[in-house]
Amino acid sequence: MQGKVRFLGVAVAVLALSACASIKDRRGYLVDNALLDSVQPGIDNQMSVERMLGRPSYISQYGRKDWYYISTNTRQAAFTRPKAKEQLMVKITFDEKGNVAGVERSGIEKVVQFNPDGDKTPTLGRERTFLEDLFGNIGQVGAAGTGGGAGGGPNGS
Repeated sequence: MQGKVRFLGVAVAVLALSACASIKDRRGYLVDNALLDSVQPGIDNQMSVERMLGRPSYISQYGRKDWYYISTNTRQAAFTRPKAKEQLMVKITFDEKGNVAGVERSGIEKVVQFNPDGDKTPTLGRERTFLEDLFGNIGQVGAAGTGGGAGGGPNGS
């Protein structure tokens, strides 16, 4: 009997610890460094880059049509949002003829960690309590067009 209790205790402990394990995920472009290193400015063009690396993650919409290949490795603990641990962004610029002008790599150091102001969005005006929101319009329903003034239409006629 005591052996079964120990086994059950160990099984529960292992199950509890496995629930706390983090989940690793890879998002975006799957990086192949040998292919990335083979892209040469002045030699390759848009067609050869697309054949080697595939379609880019993003193409810039304004100005030059730069191509971006983005890869992000994330980790997520139980009951939390995923957090980026590693990121690689490859920016390939092209000249007017479509030939590769430059290849630039950057990592997670350029990622901005944006933390909004808590769970509230700041607004202009006064803050109202729940009861003011609930009962604040009592007596004001229909008060704008209930008579007297200049016409009831949208243009005052």
